[in-house]
Amino acid sequence: MSVGDVTARIQQIQSQLALLAPQGTTATGGADFAAALDATTGTTSAVPGSGTDDGQAVVDDARKYLGLPYIWGGTDPTKGLDCSGLVQRVYQDLGYDLPRISADQARSGRPVAGLADARPGDILAWDNSSRNNGADHVAIYIGDGKMIEAARPGTNIRISDVYGNPIIRRILPDQPAAAAAAPAPSGTGWNAITGTSFRTGASATPYADLFAAASQRYGVPAALLSAVAKQESGYNPTATSRAGAQGLMQLMPGTAKHLGVSNPLDPAQSVDGAARMLSDLTRRFGSTELAVAAYNAGPGAVLKYGGVPPYPETQRYVRNVMSLMKAAS
Repeated sequence: MSVGDVTARIQQIQSQLALLAPQGTTATGGADFAAALDATTGTTSAVPGSGTDDGQAVVDDARKYLGLPYIWGGTDPTKGLDCSGLVQRVYQDLGYDLPRISADQARSGRPVAGLADARPGDILAWDNSSRNNGADHVAIYIGDGKMIEAARPGTNIRISDVYGNPIIRRILPDQPAAAAAAPAPSGTGWNAITGTSFRTGASATPYADLFAAASQRYGVPAALLSAVAKQESGYNPTATSRAGAQGLMQLMPGTAKHLGVSNPLDPAQSVDGAARMLSDLTRRFGSTELAVAAYNAGPGAVLKYGGVPPYPETQRYVRNVMSLMKAAS
């Protein structure tokens, strides 16, 4: 990442905090500035063993990199990744330390008998060349015979059909089936900002009751709050990024403070703070899409470009959140 990229990222974070600061005050102190600097090289990463050992969290994180170019030897997600760089980066985002090269990744974790037994998040590997010792291509299984891969030079990271008979390795620990979530109350609400109705509550959605309650308080669709939580933390209330963002909605400490959130790891506080922030951003920019872009990149970036900023990370983030929201609505 260049000095210019670092500076731009710091400005994005500072502008996000500035929106929340009382008029005439400075939003970013020394500790928050240090966290902002860390954020230039950090991505959301959950604490291993804290409840994010879930294949869907791996898949959701991998989707963030769709569209990035394949670069041989690439490990920088701001520029491009190769196949093993993608796999290593996704698992690193979730707190797992995998080897760098494909052959070693194909020996990590535990073997899976075949594709019929594969789960989302498993690593798929192929030994396509006798010139190499071990696997020379890896991908991440997403289910239904599909995978996310960085295939070869001249292509972008994409979703493809699984082919052949790959080696399959499971990195995530096996866990007992989770108890079914209690159905949340469902109904309709009214978004005073956009003048539209929306559904509240969804029986299969984690923390649906919190999203429904916050949507009633602040006029933010519960489906939007759920989509942001899934994209930000994979519904993990203890997720902590290397930049210091915390909790279900991944609030930076300075942001949480200005939102009045004393404990970002408390799901109720986290959802309440994020709902108020999204309500303010929607009112300010007049659309959900721009509010989501500002949640990720900061309102200053949205103002600067007059729309969704041309940052690949933010554009992927907006696409993913809007898609998740549509699916939940």
